[in-house]
Amino acid sequence: MRVSEIVRKTGETDIALKINLDGRGASNIDTGCGFLDHMLTLFAKHARYDLEVKCVGDIDVDYHHTVEDVAICLGKAIYEALGDKKGICRYGYMILPMDETLVMCALDISGRDYVGYALDIPAYRVGDFDTELAEEFYRAFAREAKITLHVRKITGSNSHHIIEGSFKAFARALAKATAIDEKYANEIPSTKGVL
Repeated sequence: MRVSEIVRKTGETDIALKINLDGRGASNIDTGCGFLDHMLTLFAKHARYDLEVKCVGDIDVDYHHTVEDVAICLGKAIYEALGDKKGICRYGYMILPMDETLVMCALDISGRDYVGYALDIPAYRVGDFDTELAEEFYRAFAREAKITLHVRKITGSNSHHIIEGSFKAFARALAKATAIDEKYANEIPSTKGVL
């Protein structure tokens, strides 16, 4: 079973997170930030990961610590759940349309963190969610999951659609990359022999 459970407590957040990479897309998300809950729920559904997240954070300040720390936990959980990475497809990509928006996500479970971020979100906020936190989420996730991640807006004008499209594209690209290729189930997909 490719599962992981992360518990992380700091002076800013208290997080419990569970993930099953071979799930069915079930989720139970409660971060105190409605927009982040929405993004993580659709992330689980589109990746077909079972995901539980409970976060109590300093949302009286803002959502920054909550968003970043949840991403840290999610990245760590996926890194742990992948184990030695034998048999994974390693690479994943998706070009995803959402109404007027078109978003591309491509990633490599490389063992090296890098983020190429170019979403260009026009509004500063969606509801009470600061849109710059989308970048913080992806950077924290990639650092902890040790992946190379590119996420880019091709076109789009609605800030909600841009962020939501990016999370759906990210979920589907990650699902492809973490999927097991049965032809290579006992091999690590690298000439180095390690990821």
